[in-house]
This record gives sequence, structure tokens and C-alpha cells, in this order.
Amino acid sequence: MEKLLVEEVRNKTAAQEFILEGFPALQRLGTIFFLIHLVAYLTSILSNMLIIVITLADPRLHIPMYFFLSSFSVVECCFITTVIPKLLTIFLLGRQTISFVACFAQAFLFLFLGATVFFLMAVLSPDRYLAICRPLHYPTIMSRKVCFLLVAFCSVLGFLFMVIPVLALSHSSFCGPNVIPHFFCDFGPLSSLSCSDTRSIDSLFFMLALCVLFTSLMITIVAYSNIAATIMRLPSAKERQRAFSTCSSHLMVLSLMYGSCVFIYVKPKQTSRLDSNREAALVNTVVTPLLNPVIYTLRNKQVHRALWVVLSRLKVWK
Repeated sequence: MEKLLVEEVRNKTAAQEFILEGFPALQRLGTIFFLIHLVAYLTSILSNMLIIVITLADPRLHIPMYFFLSSFSVVECCFITTVIPKLLTIFLLGRQTISFVACFAQAFLFLFLGATVFFLMAVLSPDRYLAICRPLHYPTIMSRKVCFLLVAFCSVLGFLFMVIPVLALSHSSFCGPNVIPHFFCDFGPLSSLSCSDTRSIDSLFFMLALCVLFTSLMITIVAYSNIAATIMRLPSAKERQRAFSTCSSHLMVLSLMYGSCVFIYVKPKQTSRLDSNREAALVNTVVTPLLNPVIYTLRNKQVHRALWVVLSRLKVWK
């Protein structure tokens, strides 16, 4: 009987919605920050969409590297759209509530798409290795079918890695405070609000997050170690510079992504430093998506030529 009463009380006090705290210190300047983040969001979306359009429009870009980059752009657009629109609503209208289902859906999509991005970035490393170190075998190995399978494999891995801990956390009890000290529903802040013992779920998530980051990092290190050795053996300084320039963008993006994700997720106690996680998460959700198109492809001469071709065609049609 006592257990039934406890269960009844728990059901009555179970959280049906959460409140996203956002950035309380900045809320009085909400309109200004709304405009800043809106511009950043639209710029990120348009830049990534431009990369996708250019890649599809120019046959010279129908090569594995740009296929992976356009796939990366698609995932990146979805990734930031899971978070930024709600942040804009918080800044402009002050609407901080989010339903239980919507909160966990946002957490899953954010983590699933984030893991997929890391796996895609890992795939780009052996792609660059084959292009630079095995140029004669590159077209045969990286066929269109292989490229599609690799992208599908990255998505499936991202789904499988993140669905289990998020689903497990969603079935735990939330009967106490419902204020999330973040601007979106992330795993750590949600876990800290649970009334259940989530240590096993936290440990599982920590191990899976570590596996995602460590696996992609190891693939990148091995690939670029071989690339560096090959580049150093090139006889011409101009050839070495050209080979390095094809890899520098990838390394710059990886540095931004790994730095912020390691700070947020690769620590056993997810309840620690939740406030500082908000600033680090902005790097992943606002800064990096804004810089990625510029760093990765829009400064590439081949992309510049393709862009001019597309613009020329538009002028002809007019």
C-alpha cells in the first residue's frame, strides 16, 4: 500500500515540461542577441545550402571529397536547426518551456546528428589519405557506392550510439526541479534533474561519447600521420604546400569540434560545470557551423570556380 501511495505521488509530481534557463544575464538584451543569433543561423544555413547546390550543379565537384562535404553540410543544417530556433524563441519571446517529449526528442536529435558529424569527419581523413597517398587507386576504392555506404554507416552508427542512453534516461523519474541550466535539452543537464539513480546511465553515455570521439580521433591521427609522411617525401616545395592545403581546412574544423566536445562531454561527472557548458556549447551550435563553410570549401579555389559557373548560368537564364 505504501509503495502504491509513493508511486501515486511520484506520478502527480512527475515533470510534464521543462524550463530552459537560457542565458539569464543576457535576457534583458534579448532582442539584440536574437538578431545576432538569427543572422548567424541564417548565414550557416545559406552557406551550407550553397555548398550543396554548387556540388550538385558542377560535374567537376562530383568527387568523393565534395560528396562527403555536401553530406556534412546536410547534417550540419539539421544539427543546428534542432537547437537554434528554440534559442531564438527564448531571446525574442522569453518562451522557455519545452514539453517532456519535445525535450528528449531535441536531446536525441542533437546527440545523434552530432555523433554523425564526427563519424563523417572521420571518414574524410582516410578519403584525404587515399587521394594524396594512393592517387592511382583512389577512384577505384572510393566509388559512388562506397561513398553512399560510408555516409549511411555514419548515420546508423550515430543513431545506435545515442538512442540507448537517451531512451534509458527518458524512462527515469523526473519528480523534482524542472529548470534546465542550459539553452537546449542536453544529456548532462537532464541527467542532473532526474530523481532516479542515473549513475549507470551516465557511465554508459560517458563511455559511448568517449568512443565516438576517440574512434574518430584515432582514425584521423593514423590517416594524417601517413599523409604527413607522404607529403614530406614530395620533392617540390610547391607540391608539399598544395598537398597540405587540401588537409588544413579539415584539421582546423576538427580542432574546433574536438575542443568544445571534449570540454562538454568527456568527463565522468556530467553534473559538474553545467554553467560553463553553455558557453562551450555555443561553439558547437553557433560558431563552428558558421565557420565551417568558410574554412572548408568557400575558400577553396575549385569551389570558387564552380560558384562562378553557377552564377554565370543564372545570368544567362535571366
